[in-house]
Amino acid sequence: MTIRQIPGKVYLVGAGPGAPDLITLRAVEVLRHADVVFHDALVHPEVMAFASRAEKIAVGKRCGRHSTAQQFINKRLVDAARKYRTVVRLKGGDPLLFGRAQEEIAALQAAGIEYEVVPGVTAALAAGAELGVSLTQRGIARTVAFVTARTGAGEAQNNWAKSVAAADTAVIYMGAGQAAEIAATLIAEGVPHETPVVIVENASLPEARRFTMPLAELARAAEFGITGPAVIMLGRVVAGAQTSALEADGRRAAAA
Repeated sequence: MTIRQIPGKVYLVGAGPGAPDLITLRAVEVLRHADVVFHDALVHPEVMAFASRAEKIAVGKRCGRHSTAQQFINKRLVDAARKYRTVVRLKGGDPLLFGRAQEEIAALQAAGIEYEVVPGVTAALAAGAELGVSLTQRGIARTVAFVTARTGAGEAQNNWAKSVAAADTAVIYMGAGQAAEIAATLIAEGVPHETPVVIVENASLPEARRFTMPLAELARAAEFGITGPAVIMLGRVVAGAQTSALEADGRRAAAA
C-alpha cells in the first residue's frame, strides 16, 4: 500500500445562507475538484450536487439533535488530508462566523496541513436583503453586532447582551428557540421594550418567513412554529421592515 508523503489541502468553504445560487464561484470550483466533503446538515442539495465526484460525509450540528463532536470532526479532517488531495469542510453561511472554524484551523495547523478559507454570504446579510433593509442605514446605524446567546459546554458566559445594547443594529444567530430568555435578558440590560424586532426564517429561500414585533413581544416566537434556520434582528433600521417586505413581494409578483 502506498502512503502519501505530501498531505492534501483542506478548504473551509462557506455554502451561503441557503439559496444555492448564492454560493461563490470560488466555492463551486473547489467543490467540483473535491475528493471528500464533510458537510453541515442544512446545506442545500443543489450545492452538494457541485461535488459530484466526492465522497460526502454529514457532520452537521443542530440544536436538540444528535450531532458530531467537534474534536472528532477535527481528527477526520486531518486524517482525510493525509489520504486525499482535496478535502472540503462545507459550512452553512460563512465559515468564520459562528462556524467553529478556528478549532478546525488550529487542528490543521498543529498537524502541518495546508488549508484555505473560502468565505460565504452570512445569514444576517441574507436576512437584510430579504427585508430590503440596510443594516447600516445612513443617519440611523453606524454600528452592527452579530452575536449568539448560546454557550457551549464548559464555556464561560459571554456578554452578548451588552454588545446588543451598545449597537445600533444587532443580529442574533441561533436564537429563535431562546426568544423568551433573550427578550428578558435584553430588557434587563436596558434595551427599550419598544425596540423593533424582526425574526427572519429561511432567509434567501422561497419558504422564507418574517415576523415583526417590538422586543417586549419577542417571547411570542414560540407560537410561530419556526423550524428552519432563523436570525433575530433588532434596531431602528428594521422598523420599516414590514413595509419593505411587502413592497418586495409586490415587485416579485409584478415580475412574475
